[in-house]
Amino acid sequence: MKKFSGLHDYLINNGLFKSSDVIEPSMVDFANLYTAHTQRYGHGVWTGNLTKKEVRRMGLPWSKSLAIRSRLAVQGTINTGLMALQDGIAGNLAGGTHHAMPDHGEGFCVYNDVAVAIKVLRQSKWVNRVLIIDVDVHQGNGNAAIFQDEPDVYTFSIHGEKNYPFVKPPSNLDVGLPDKTEDKQYLKTLSDSLDKVFDEFTPDLVFYLAGIDPLEEDHFGRLSLSLKGMEERERMVIETVTQKEIPLALLLSGGYAPTIQKTVEAHAIMYKAAKEISAPYFR
Repeated sequence: MKKFSGLHDYLINNGLFKSSDVIEPSMVDFANLYTAHTQRYGHGVWTGNLTKKEVRRMGLPWSKSLAIRSRLAVQGTINTGLMALQDGIAGNLAGGTHHAMPDHGEGFCVYNDVAVAIKVLRQSKWVNRVLIIDVDVHQGNGNAAIFQDEPDVYTFSIHGEKNYPFVKPPSNLDVGLPDKTEDKQYLKTLSDSLDKVFDEFTPDLVFYLAGIDPLEEDHFGRLSLSLKGMEERERMVIETVTQKEIPLALLLSGGYAPTIQKTVEAHAIMYKAAKEISAPYFR
């Protein structure tokens, strides 16, 4: 949990952004939360009315602060989508909790912020067609399941084939990689996959779930990306989307490096790349 405040402080203290660049969200309204979650589960997280099995499956001990933080993160992703539509690119210093299902949380994910944001933005007619680019090492099973019958939402996940979740609902495009995949193979596969995605689908908005857990030193990753490979990955995705002049929303997703500082520094790579590539949006 400390990586979230740590990333904020790192970006400010290293002069990447000013405090005035950061917009603090309110908690998401329940009406918006229920676009992607059942009322029983959505409200149960808030009140703590979950079974021991549900809490165990979520992977995090319940507390009121967890419930508050989870609602803030969801609104943060909604805000990020709206700000990306206005400015071209924006980022949430949290979010990307792609394992949460309509009626339960799992894999350290309480609410599915991306699913809620897409549902809200589409219902409000801000967008029609939305693309999810998910490079977290774990397949985005929640998004795959929630949007499986929605042709205007395209889900793309590149992940460790043998890693969690062990049952993977089909995304529009799933690319499973073998354990120990290194930079060259990873980046070539990602580049080819992005070409395929944009050949098949033209979105109004892209949500980029930039998990750093494909790093070789990650506790749960099982892939073997270097920090240089991670930087190339971020630049590839950001340049691909922004050169097409498609609004881009950046989200953290997973990352479990050996220390908080290394986790923060790895997450910061995406924001450094975004600022360099899209400097006009960050003036």
